[in-house]
Amino acid sequence: MTKREEAHEILRILGLPKPQQNERTSLTLLALAGLTEADSWSAVTRPLLRIWDVMAWMREHYQKDYAANSRETIRRQSIHQLEQARLVDRNPDNPTRPTNSGDTVYQLTEAAAKVLANFGKRGFASKCAQFTQQHGTLAAAYNRERLLHKIPVQLPDGRAVTLSPGPHNVLQCQIIEQFAPRFAAGATVIYLGDTAKKLIVVDTEILRRLQIPELNHEKLPDVVLYDSKRNWLFLIEAVTSHGPVSPKRHAELETTLRNCTADRVYVTAFLGFADFKKYASDIVWESEVWISDFPDHMIHFNGDKFLGPHKRD
Repeated sequence: MTKREEAHEILRILGLPKPQQNERTSLTLLALAGLTEADSWSAVTRPLLRIWDVMAWMREHYQKDYAANSRETIRRQSIHQLEQARLVDRNPDNPTRPTNSGDTVYQLTEAAAKVLANFGKRGFASKCAQFTQQHGTLAAAYNRERLLHKIPVQLPDGRAVTLSPGPHNVLQCQIIEQFAPRFAAGATVIYLGDTAKKLIVVDTEILRRLQIPELNHEKLPDVVLYDSKRNWLFLIEAVTSHGPVSPKRHAELETTLRNCTADRVYVTAFLGFADFKKYASDIVWESEVWISDFPDHMIHFNGDKFLGPHKRD
């Protein structure tokens, strides 16, 4: 393996997150270790380097010439994570130096240098294990933080799922836990997406039974509920940044669901009244609006009836 490939392997073993298991962070680690391609890992040193010095080392010894405006990327997407993983110290020569000082320097920690110096030797695995046992892995720490901020959702059938953090998924949680019991009691959640581009719930059996094309699952609204007693399909858009059930969106969904055997109820959901006012003029007629700040009420965008499907000619 080349030196940068070996550095990449070290980052992986020490549990750096996937976005930092790359060439940029590998070369940053090599610069901070003072190692060229010809050097042995046992020759690791601990120079005090500014980011400019790190970039100069990459350029001179590894022919990797990053543009000047890459300095901030290296600091925020490589150095910062190495520091969090306890591989690097910032300003060990002067801890009171301001972070934004042009003289800010970085240095391998003594513990990290000892691990690197053993790469390729029999005791390397145990050194890594001792290091991660003492300091933990950054990937695990990031994962714990993500889990801490996950949004728990209780489905009507009693199952619990979690959504990634963010206002859109907060609204989706409100739809399932507040809207559904009030206006779709007994309905089943047959589709639930996530802003992290994951499908949390997809009931393929019911979707197939209702003749909803499998290839179009991801074209469905954010939340889909099915009331089997009334044979109603609730198609609910959770609006925080993207648009409501507009005439265009309504026409697209009707085309997608042209063979669906259930009657459709279109709903646009908002977190607050201000969001509703922003999109009110775009909402299609013969649909419903629900605002989570006023969970007991609905706004009916129709003239002949309240909540329910509308027969199409």
